[in-house]
Amino acid sequence: MAETAWNTDTGEAVYRSRDPVRNLRLRVHLQRITSSNFLHYQPVAQPGKDLIDLATFTPHPTARGGHRPDEEEEEEVEIGWQEKLFSQFEVDLYQNEAACQSPLDCQYRQEIVKLESSGGRKNRRIFTYTDSDRYTNLEEHCQKMTTAANEVPSFLVERMANVRRRRQDRRGTEGGILKSRIITWEPSEEFIRSNHVINTPLQTMYIMADLGPYGKLGYKSYEHVLCILKVDSNGVITVKPDFSGLKGPYRIETEGEKQELWKYTIDNVSSLAQPEEEEREQRVFKDLYGRHKEYLSSLVGTDFEMTAPGALRLFVNGEVVSAQGYEYDNLYVHFFVELPAGNWSSPEFHQLSGVTQTCATKSLGMDNVAYFSYPFTFEAFFLHEDESADALLEWPVLYCEVRSLDFWQRYRVEGYGAVVLPTTPGSHTLTLPTWRPMELGPVAELRRFFIGGSLELEDLTYVRIPGTFKGERLSRFGLRTETTGSVTFRLHCLQQSRAFMESSSLQKRMRSVLDRLEGFSQQSSIHNVLEAFHRARRRMQEARDSLPQDLVSPSGTLVS
Repeated sequence: MAETAWNTDTGEAVYRSRDPVRNLRLRVHLQRITSSNFLHYQPVAQPGKDLIDLATFTPHPTARGGHRPDEEEEEEVEIGWQEKLFSQFEVDLYQNEAACQSPLDCQYRQEIVKLESSGGRKNRRIFTYTDSDRYTNLEEHCQKMTTAANEVPSFLVERMANVRRRRQDRRGTEGGILKSRIITWEPSEEFIRSNHVINTPLQTMYIMADLGPYGKLGYKSYEHVLCILKVDSNGVITVKPDFSGLKGPYRIETEGEKQELWKYTIDNVSSLAQPEEEEREQRVFKDLYGRHKEYLSSLVGTDFEMTAPGALRLFVNGEVVSAQGYEYDNLYVHFFVELPAGNWSSPEFHQLSGVTQTCATKSLGMDNVAYFSYPFTFEAFFLHEDESADALLEWPVLYCEVRSLDFWQRYRVEGYGAVVLPTTPGSHTLTLPTWRPMELGPVAELRRFFIGGSLELEDLTYVRIPGTFKGERLSRFGLRTETTGSVTFRLHCLQQSRAFMESSSLQKRMRSVLDRLEGFSQQSSIHNVLEAFHRARRRMQEARDSLPQDLVSPSGTLVS
């Protein structure tokens, strides 16, 4: 069959398969096109074509240098994974019993003798090197990275040549790790090649061709690599070059005095699974995954701590990230979480406060930043006992106090801040602006600088609304403050409640946890609104009935 274009993409292709690799079968077709004499006498190829039209080549048998058109001009072989096909060189080598130096060589000799007694090999030019052959170990280090003939290996390629993958049949000697030295000060190149191993097991197979002239098969100089197959333990199959398919054949131009042109194709002819086999395989996988799921469930267990009906469990994994914009160095942060009085509570063993380490600042732009990266965690419960509309108006508040430490271990207050914890689960980054109380005049600043004393708040909740405040109006008139820097918190919030499971089963979309928990009191809220409307209507009716009749029109309105 004549070809009008060659497949010049000889790069590798990567496939992934769940089937056993032993089911892989390839069909390799090799054909001699012409000798170099025809290449010299043919006209120049037209622009836009990769090669001259091969349909013009119908060489006469006598024009091939006396070569007869026998089976050596064209050959087609089906090859399975790790199937050994012997070359003429191996046949000649292993016929001599003295050349067998390993158990594998003796095994090859027995197979060759058996083949010769049964009628000889069916392959002539196409043969293979399997993962057990020495060729795969040698060729791993000299493979080209590109298709260029004059490729120069880079420094990385030279270094990576010493790194190879662990063979699947590699076995470590017992106690070898204990006997080996931890440090080798002067490693040899052989030591480097044998110890720089990638841990992923890999099997390699080479499909080769003997492109020697007629009657001169069996010379190493005429061997060429047609295809390289690599399979790792994860089912990843690497083929270089890729299967031919509809892309056209590959070509090989031999070198030497008598140049020749060969073409070959590589096709995947693995047998496809029948529908019954695929269905059986799906059932096996389903059963396997079900058993694995049951196994994992048995490891985890079923004793999960569930919240009470109408209760909310709040987990917070937080981090004090940084503080910036403050006047002095050596900062530390004191923080705590205030739970609203009433329905909120916390386990006894959980601490709701903490103090970071003292951290020196570094310049970042125009500010001095102290990076703490101080983690903390706490847990709180909310029990939804009150069904009134005002039951969820309060949420835990995070307070912080920034202080600085001087050379004499005296501290100064740098700022106070507060923020309400996020009401939605997920990751949140909060930046708290802070302020501090101050006095007018230079004496206070001198005392703050030299002695370390400064105005402080007796109750940190005064930053927002004090917990002890019972009045209606909170006045801060007369308190002089100064804006200082800011503290950054990173919070990861997790919420647990049975209301989430109910809303998930009903496929309801709710905006926040407030909406979810208020669902318990929706009926009572509507009833309260209707009851208030009826009371107002009755009062209007009573007020109208108490008026004189001459001031009320027949329609019920007042007469001016």
